[in-house]
Amino acid sequence: MADIRTPLPVKLFVGVLTSIREVLPQVEEKLAALFGAVDSKSDGFPFDQTRYYDEEMGTPIRRSFLSFEKLIDPSEISKIKVKTNDLEFAFAAQYPQVRRPVNLDPGYLEQSKIVLASTKNFFHRILVSGGIYAEVTLHFEDGKWQVFPWTFPDYGSGRYDEYFSSLRDRYRSQLSAAGVRIRHRK
Repeated sequence: MADIRTPLPVKLFVGVLTSIREVLPQVEEKLAALFGAVDSKSDGFPFDQTRYYDEEMGTPIRRSFLSFEKLIDPSEISKIKVKTNDLEFAFAAQYPQVRRPVNLDPGYLEQSKIVLASTKNFFHRILVSGGIYAEVTLHFEDGKWQVFPWTFPDYGSGRYDEYFSSLRDRYRSQLSAAGVRIRHRK
């Protein structure tokens, strides 16, 4: 019989999609109030692999990422997704020029994978809690981020790999500083 082990804490991040650039400082402020200090921010990337959100969000849409200093228990991701959805509704009331001014996609990074939370079920997603699903979107193997058949096109494009690799390095340093023995597999 296998022992049940407490999972290692993971690195929380939120992907932010918007066509309204002036909303970004407020988004960061609200997310920091919920999840603690922001410890990294990506540049903005063009969200041009699909037109899925154009009608409800306007154009051009850009994606950026924020990560948070405090590591979390991975089981918290469903509650975090509910909180980010509530923030989306609040921003929709504040910025009525488009139906959805921001799309907030929380996820977490472990040494070997990136997991995203979703309200949508599909064959590759697992119910976590309360109507929130999780999927492994990328995995780290042979020193780089690898895709799955279901990986979103923008995540699979490689444009976020450098950011996620730096975030992985930051995460590994945090684990090491907390006395967690990490495998030195790159």
